[in-house]
Amino acid sequence: MTKDWFEEWFNTSYYHTLYKNRDEQEAIHFIDRLCEFLEIKPKAKILDLACGKGRHSKHLAKKGFTTTGIDLAEQSIVKAKQTELTNVNFEVHDMRKVYKKDEFDFVFNLFTSFGYFENQDDNIDVLKGVTLNLKENGLFVLDFMNASKVIKNLVPEESKQLEGITFNLKRSYDGVNIRKDIYLKDNDKNYHFQERVSAFNLHDIKTMAALADLTIVNTFGDYNLNSFEEKTSDRLILVMRVNK
Repeated sequence: MTKDWFEEWFNTSYYHTLYKNRDEQEAIHFIDRLCEFLEIKPKAKILDLACGKGRHSKHLAKKGFTTTGIDLAEQSIVKAKQTELTNVNFEVHDMRKVYKKDEFDFVFNLFTSFGYFENQDDNIDVLKGVTLNLKENGLFVLDFMNASKVIKNLVPEESKQLEGITFNLKRSYDGVNIRKDIYLKDNDKNYHFQERVSAFNLHDIKTMAALADLTIVNTFGDYNLNSFEEKTSDRLILVMRVNK
């Protein structure tokens, strides 16, 4: 059975190599700003959905919150578990399925970890799962790319040299998905991986959220939580309240 692109790519060492230089300080600043805005109480329980190696989860735990990170990529969870923090837990789990019903005060889905699925019902199932994971009046934060700006500024081809490996990247937009094809050669063997994310706009997400009984209450355009402008904002960050 053929694996989906995310099951294959996220479980490779090459994925972690390509993105090893992500801005950790930016991530920490965003979490700090978000927690301040949301006025998260010390005993809050937070679910980090599609947590990767757990950089956001770990910072939330350091701030004192009871945090759980889930991700489908086993290798990411292995790396995430390499922590001495006692108030954070990591598990392999498919975000399309409910994790723990009525368990969390907040669910975070950060750094464009949404819109991975070819079948639109799967993307809606992610949001429905969020609703079921949340307690009454719980909040969901979705940090997504601003697709219109990404499409407008798409760099078609780029090469990166990392750890002795040349990554050749080709980006495209097919009218539905933003794609990144990753070509590399390692130990005389050629590899091809792909990332594919649906180019959802604010209206798209609002429509899907309504189907999952989620209402958008705040919209931001960057990690400083400035207002969203479709033509210029770097991000599309949404705070949603569950209708329970």
